[in-house]
Amino acid sequence: MVVALGATACGGSGGGGAGTDKAASGAGFPVKVADCKGSLTFSSAPRKIVTSNAAALEMLLRLGAGDRVIGTGFPPGKGTLPGALDGAAQKVPVLGKSVIPKEKLLGSGADLYVDTFASMNGMQGAGDAPTEEEYTAAGIKHLHLTSTACAPTAGKAQDDLSGVENDIRRLGAVTGTGKRADALVAGMRAKVGAVRKAVGDVAPGKRPTYFFFDYDAGTKQPVAVCRTQVANAVIRQAGARNVFDGCDGDFKPVSWEDVVAKNPDWIQLGVRNRGSAAANAKAFDEAAAFLKNFPATKDLAAVRNGKFLRIGSERTTIAGVGNADTVEEIAHTVHADRFKAARK
Repeated sequence: MVVALGATACGGSGGGGAGTDKAASGAGFPVKVADCKGSLTFSSAPRKIVTSNAAALEMLLRLGAGDRVIGTGFPPGKGTLPGALDGAAQKVPVLGKSVIPKEKLLGSGADLYVDTFASMNGMQGAGDAPTEEEYTAAGIKHLHLTSTACAPTAGKAQDDLSGVENDIRRLGAVTGTGKRADALVAGMRAKVGAVRKAVGDVAPGKRPTYFFFDYDAGTKQPVAVCRTQVANAVIRQAGARNVFDGCDGDFKPVSWEDVVAKNPDWIQLGVRNRGSAAANAKAFDEAAAFLKNFPATKDLAAVRNGKFLRIGSERTTIAGVGNADTVEEIAHTVHADRFKAARK
């Protein structure tokens, strides 16, 4: 999505400035942004923001607009975000441990709600989402993260991180932190660009196959990340092939027979942050032990040979700056020889 700015600023998805980092003075406004549901115009930066989950919250914290976030749903677990971001995130009031109740959201006093789940219809019945008329009546502008709220129904695979980059720039534009947004995107592009330089010439058919095992989603029936999910872009940019990139939407329940038939070269142990390094290590061990002992998977070559990646779920499947870090980590693991050669 291209960010359309007012006459006093300019920008877009290609690298220009998006805002002026002077929200308090009103410089750079009015700002007009578009998402998959329409467009919104901001005459000034919002001062009270509610986020639907940790993805938008982290973006705003990194942009330096975290002091304007007055509440969130799906709060990040302790230790999920790196460094000082974690402490700041833990101070944000929790309006809902999952989907924010409709009445609480509309009565929050927010002037902006950043929605990650719009296309999921209230997280498939987990919440009663307000109508657009109700948002308007409450004085709340309703902005969507297109890389997550819109992508599942867009019918187009997420093959790169441009959707995530545009979400960061869009939030930078409306909060008056466009320069910081540009810097965040530049950092992501530098990391992904270095990976592309090292592995970009590997033919698609020769790229290692990759299965994201969402251990926390349950082991009775695995859940695949499909072609419109952010993780598909992460895996692809790392020079690997998501074994379930042919399925539509973002997530889809599959069978263990499907996983065995794909016979992935590498398996990511997708574990959500448990709050400490020791607890995370234990969870990764449990996920690996399950695959090693489960009759359907114990004989897979990747399992026998320990071709596991211990990378947290959040920075793989949730849109954010950390996606670029995951691209790096996957690439350095599945293409280790290429990076060793580059260092010589």
